[in-house]
Order: sequence, then C-alpha cells, then structure tokens
Amino acid sequence: MLSFVVPALYALFVWWLGTGIILYLDGLPQRTYRWSLTGAAAALVAGVYGLVLTCTGLSLAHVYCGFTCGVLIWGTLEMSYFMGLVSGPRKAPCPPGCGPWKRFALAVGTSLYHEVSVVVTGVILIALCWDQPNQVGVWTYSVLWIMRWSAKLNVFFGVPNLHTDWLPEHLRFLQTYMGQRHMNYLFPVSVTLGTVGVILLVGRALDTDIAPFSDTSYVLTATLLALAVLEHWFLVLPLPDEALWSWAFQRRADTGAARTPVCPACAQDRPRVLISLRGI
Repeated sequence: MLSFVVPALYALFVWWLGTGIILYLDGLPQRTYRWSLTGAAAALVAGVYGLVLTCTGLSLAHVYCGFTCGVLIWGTLEMSYFMGLVSGPRKAPCPPGCGPWKRFALAVGTSLYHEVSVVVTGVILIALCWDQPNQVGVWTYSVLWIMRWSAKLNVFFGVPNLHTDWLPEHLRFLQTYMGQRHMNYLFPVSVTLGTVGVILLVGRALDTDIAPFSDTSYVLTATLLALAVLEHWFLVLPLPDEALWSWAFQRRADTGAARTPVCPACAQDRPRVLISLRGI
C-alpha cells in the first residue's frame, strides 16, 4: 500500500508547492522578476541535467528525481511566460467585434514564442532520454504540456470560471481573449480522455508483474494527470480552489489589482466567476 500512497502524496506535494511558488513570485513587483528569472534559468539547467542523469537509473531515487526534474523544467517555462520573458508578438487586448477564428489567431500571437519554446524543450527532452529505462521525467513533462494546452483551449472556448484575477498585472489583457459560457464541447472530451489515462496508468501500476520502479513511475504520472483533470473541473465547478494557495496570494490581496473586461462577444450565459488560475 505504501508503494502507492507515498508517490501519490509526493506528486500532490510537488504540484501544490510548485504552483504556490510560481504564483507567489508572479505576484511580486516586476523589479524582482530579473532575480526570479535568473533563479529559474539555473533551475532549468539543473532540471535538464538531473533528467539526463536519472533517465538511465532504475532505483526509486532515480524515479523521484526524474519526476521532480520534469516538474521543475515545466515550472521554469511557465515562469518565463508569466513574467514576460518569453511570450508572443502580440501584447494587446482583443479588438471588439472579432470573430472566433480571428480571435483564436490573435490569442495564439499572445503566447506564440512560449508555445514554440515548450515544443522545442519537449523534443529536446525526448531526444535526450530516448530509449532509456527511466522515462518518468518525460512523461511528467508531457502530461503537463498536453493538459495545459487542453486547459487553455477550454478557457478560450468558454468556461464558467475564468480564474482571471490570478494573472499578473501585465497579462490582464489576456482576459479579452477568453470565453465565458456554462460549457463547451471540448470540456467533456478533455476530462474523459484524461480520466481514461488515469485509469490506464493505475491499471499498469497494479500489475503485479512489473517492478517497484515501474509501479512508482506509473503512480507519480497517474497522480499528476488526475490533478490536471481536477484542475479542469475547477474551471466549471464553484469550488474555492484559491484557498489551496492563500499564502501565495497574500501580497496580491494586500495590493489589489484592476480588472480587464472579458471579450463582450464571448460573454454568453454569464455565471459567477471563481477567482483562480491553474498553476502548472
């Protein structure tokens, strides 16, 4: 039982702590970003180096280290976007009256360079760890990559809880590209496929014919994917998920922040908006 509980709790802790650290640093004054990004650059190098070292190992320490490195690499990329280092060519709100295709094209322009960096980093990690026995770091990065894209598409197509107040001040214009609806057609596909993935990974972890090394790898990945599915549900259910990182938001609560209206063309069937933002 401990072989399942311990890695699940570890994945939960890393997800919670990593999200909180990023949100806290994003909420600091922009003059601190250079120091945060310097630390993030060092963390990125350490994460890639650690991933390369651990992908050849078969011990539990190698598994946990590989998982942690995968989260670390992803977190540094997220910081580079939220702190404005790597974003996109467009840094302006969506013009009024845009159709869905034009709004989508403009929205892609707000994060194009970042998305390219995510793809390039993913390809590099896959190449570095190709045909190695420990793939948990690559799996971790891939889960965060795919589910992040899924969450962004769901927010674009429209969800009840846009979680906009967790955006840093300089990214508030992104609210104008978001849709606000009770539901969109992509959401059930996202949560269904994500849930099926969790079930398959747990099934592999329960396979008695595989080694403890593999058990832990599957449990870590399944837990992270389950948390990503949960984050999707936070987009539609009225749950106070911001309470999970209240310590990271204390400074923002003290200073307050202005809001940018959601794109009027997309504000259909407006429900109450839950204030939060997906962290990893």
